[in-house]
Amino acid sequence: MLIHKFEIDGTKIVLDVNSGAVHEVDELAWGVIDDYPVLSADEILAKYCDKHPKEEIREVLAEVEELKRSGQLYSEDKFKEESLNYNSEPVVKSLCLNVSHDCNLRCRYCFAGSGHFGGERALMPVETGKKAIDFLLDSSGSRRHLEIDFFGGEPLMNFETVKLLVAYGREKAGRRNKEIKFTLTTNALLLSDKVTGFLNSEKISVVLSLDGRPQVNDAMRLTAGSGGSSYELIAPKISSFVNSRDNENYIVRGTYTRFNTDFARDVVHLADQGYRYISVEPVVGPLEEEWSLKEDDLPRLFNEYESLTREYIKRAAEGRSFEFFHFNLDLDNGPCIPKRLSGCGAGFEYMAVTPEGDLFPCHQFVGRDQFKLGSVWDGITNFDIPRRFRNAHIYNKTECQKCWARFHCGGGCHANAESVNQDILKPYHVGCELEKKRLECAIYTQVLKVRS
Repeated sequence: MLIHKFEIDGTKIVLDVNSGAVHEVDELAWGVIDDYPVLSADEILAKYCDKHPKEEIREVLAEVEELKRSGQLYSEDKFKEESLNYNSEPVVKSLCLNVSHDCNLRCRYCFAGSGHFGGERALMPVETGKKAIDFLLDSSGSRRHLEIDFFGGEPLMNFETVKLLVAYGREKAGRRNKEIKFTLTTNALLLSDKVTGFLNSEKISVVLSLDGRPQVNDAMRLTAGSGGSSYELIAPKISSFVNSRDNENYIVRGTYTRFNTDFARDVVHLADQGYRYISVEPVVGPLEEEWSLKEDDLPRLFNEYESLTREYIKRAAEGRSFEFFHFNLDLDNGPCIPKRLSGCGAGFEYMAVTPEGDLFPCHQFVGRDQFKLGSVWDGITNFDIPRRFRNAHIYNKTECQKCWARFHCGGGCHANAESVNQDILKPYHVGCELEKKRLECAIYTQVLKVRS
């Protein structure tokens, strides 16, 4: 029977963790909800009668009792039993095709080592990409809707291959009565009229990388060769691209570091450029790097998320709304059971493919040879890895079992956990704390929408 209470700008909110029910409460209910499981009704009346009329206290007790009866407060964990049956054979539903292990930027925080993932700079041959698509179709069971993300490095450095693979994927999927949704992640340097026309005609979702204000972006995202500013090259292309598709089917994604813990200003900057769909994520990197986030940054970052929340709400009221990825939350339905238990599905439902055709649990594990699953040529040959990732769900992670946010984050990022703690079962603490704060802000924004 786990509940989580928090307050933002005077609004008191109670989350019933197991049911996902959210309640906005007054000061009296705020206290009674803590006391109800451990005190009798008479003891609660005696505790609060100096400040509140007894009839008001009885009304709150009746409301709490009704919420408990209806399963919206102090509810039992209905997902734990599901975890016992969670080891059934999964189907692969999504691939990240690293069509380019090369890049035309040299971002200082790049987990891929400026695009080559610790190996040789290379482009994926068409035949390897086709074999990857065949692997996805063969491994997807009866699942009809599949996903492929073209990734790198910079995937547009291999644009002709991308075009051929989209055509191949659509044709082969159609033969099997399946459908592949394509996404492409790009730094936008190679966006041209030709590229834009193709991406739009094929209705490919696009992730566009830009960190925010020019000085923030250019402190980390440097051009290859000269190491010069990238903002002035990229921003006009992103704006042109977004306008070409009527401000839909894209997301502008940035990364914040210790250099811009005032990242709300970067989100606002992106919104001021007219971008509707925005995500700005915390960097994860070696602690010795000066740009890495540290434990002592957390209070400042928590305050920054609240500042962003206020601006987000203000702009929505003024008719200038934008979507911030981490504030998108469905309180009515919530994530499905698999996502509640293990998040992204890396290693068993989602995999990354290198230019050579090697399979890894996700794009962030590429180059960590101990996590190689097999290849698109031979299939999965190291079956221990899918089993490990399948079992790396919230009920097998000590920290997650007692965490109120576990059903929303699914246990956090495995790659970050392994990178920081060398253990996919031990979540990255800074990342967990930031995720919890984002969730509080997201729940708060939804409460205000219901209130209005």
